[in-house]
Amino acid sequence: MDMDRREFVGRSALLAGVLILSSTEDLAASAEQADLLTRMSWMNEPASSKISGTGLTVRSRAKTDFWQKTFDGYMADSGHFFHLPASGDFKFTALINGKYATQYDQAGLMVRIDADNWMRCGTEFIDGKRFASVVFTRTYSDGSTLPDLSETEPIWWRVVRKNDSIETFCSLDGVKFMSVRMGYFPTQRTVEVGLMCAAPSGPGFDASFKALKLETSPA
Repeated sequence: MDMDRREFVGRSALLAGVLILSSTEDLAASAEQADLLTRMSWMNEPASSKISGTGLTVRSRAKTDFWQKTFDGYMADSGHFFHLPASGDFKFTALINGKYATQYDQAGLMVRIDADNWMRCGTEFIDGKRFASVVFTRTYSDGSTLPDLSETEPIWWRVVRKNDSIETFCSLDGVKFMSVRMGYFPTQRTVEVGLMCAAPSGPGFDASFKALKLETSPA
C-alpha cells in the first residue's frame, strides 16, 4: 500500500512538473510573439490595425496590391506590409485568416528587399474560392496557385530562407507543413520579413495574424 502511495505521489509530482514546464514554455512563446509585433512597422499603413496580445487584426485599404509588370504591364506596390529586418538564413511562421470576399483579396507573409525584389505567399481569393498563392518578383512577378487547405479555417504559413532561396510552406495544424513552392531570392544579407495583406479589386477586407515566430540561424 505504501509503495502504491509513493508511486502515486511520484507520478503526481512528475505531472505537476510537466504542467509547470509547459506553462512556462507557453508564457515564453507568448512573450516572444508580443515582442515581435512591437518591433515591426508598416510599409503602406492600412485603413486600421490593432495589436491585441499576441495577435494583429488589419483592415486593408481598397485598391491595394503587390505586383510588377508581368502579363499586362500592371504595377502596384501599395499593399500593406508589417515588417522587421532579418539577416542570413531564417524561418518565419504565422497563423493567418481573413474575411475573403472580393477578387484577389489576399493575406500572408512577405520577404522584401525593394519594389523589384520580393516574394509573398498566403491565401488569395480568386473566382470565388480560396487559393494558396505564391509570387516571386525580380523586376517581373511570377505567380502560382493551388487550392487552399481550407475554405474557412486559418492557415499556418511559413517561409524558410536558405542561402539564395526561399521555400514556402502551409499547414492546417501548425505541425505538418506542406511545401508549396521554392524559388531563387537575392543573397543580400539583411532583408525585411513580415505580414502582408491587400485588396486589389474590392473595398478592403479584414485579416488576422497570430502565433508569429521568427527563427534565425547563428551568424
